[in-house]
Amino acid sequence: MPVVIVTGARQTGKSTLVRDLAPGGDRLYLTLDDLDVLDQAKRDPDDLVARARKITLDEIQRAPDLMLAIKRAVDAQRQKGRFFLTGSANILLMRTVSETLAGRASYLTLWPMTRREQLGSGRAGMWDELLAAEDDDWLDVLESSDAPREDWTSLAMRGGYPTPALDLDTADARGRWFSGYTQTYLERDLQDISSVTALPDLRRLMRAACLRLGQLVNQTELGRDVALPQATIHRYLNLLELSYQLVRVPAYAVNRTKRLIKTPKLYWADCGLALHLAGTTDFAGAHFENIILMDLLAWREGRAERPEILYWRTASGEEVDFVIEIGNKLVPIEIKTTNRPRQADARHLRTFRDEYGRRSRTALLLHTGDRIEWLAPGILAAPWWRVI
Repeated sequence: MPVVIVTGARQTGKSTLVRDLAPGGDRLYLTLDDLDVLDQAKRDPDDLVARARKITLDEIQRAPDLMLAIKRAVDAQRQKGRFFLTGSANILLMRTVSETLAGRASYLTLWPMTRREQLGSGRAGMWDELLAAEDDDWLDVLESSDAPREDWTSLAMRGGYPTPALDLDTADARGRWFSGYTQTYLERDLQDISSVTALPDLRRLMRAACLRLGQLVNQTELGRDVALPQATIHRYLNLLELSYQLVRVPAYAVNRTKRLIKTPKLYWADCGLALHLAGTTDFAGAHFENIILMDLLAWREGRAERPEILYWRTASGEEVDFVIEIGNKLVPIEIKTTNRPRQADARHLRTFRDEYGRRSRTALLLHTGDRIEWLAPGILAAPWWRVI
């Protein structure tokens, strides 16, 4: 493609990534955090995009109209890899963006670092290996995993942003970093997307959302808890999702139209930041789910055929935490904060497999223990650290 656009939350490492992938040489690097560059992007965008044969433009969301100038340049001379753009917001969903570069650009999302990236391996979990293997071989596949054992709460506290995950060793240091991140996000980054004057209201909503990880999104309840009208809650949740803070997981349904109607579940892009915003160190199963979800999303982003990541819930309340839908196959995943999973922990997985029959591959029950074992035919219990 003539244009590649990498989006994701601030501080996930987009600028470092694009500089390392395309260092110096014949590619000009410009960031719209530079006020002179930003001024030229707004006044003379065509002159800006003509400054070099190949250009990397960082933080493109700060001047959305620049996309039109890039479109004109691409249409005048289509050249592979001509523009490399980054943005701290989902540009496709921004109301101020009138040009999406359809047919001219590839979009990629950089999520916070996975556990295996933090360990020095450039990848997400063992999802590709599992999907490529026969179901009966999944136990052997996971036994071959060389990832070290770890307490999941340690991963939850440090999160996946590179600085707190790799460089900060204490809870106090990470807390100061998360506080500064939140303030910068509210007072600057969010204003690039939409004007928010009542920042204390949005901060209260962020805290309320982080206290409801893994729950169905109920805008009426959220509005009542933070004393805001439902319309404001709706707008703020969309802004949080647009800027890659909030993650909504759709419900699985055979009818794809129904997925758009059913209530999604709410998670946060970084578990460490979510714990900080919630003001708690009381770990819950939802934080464990959040860790697995973010590994799944990072894995999905690197695939040419992108699977759907969903959850499943029946009218009677039976629920499976996540469902991978790839092609016409389904992989149900249940996550339990127990080191000794039992038959009862897999009952909803059995219901799911009974419901979807041959469409369902082996079900995974991820736990905090050490043993990999078949709990029942088609249901494999495995330590989480063997998978991600």
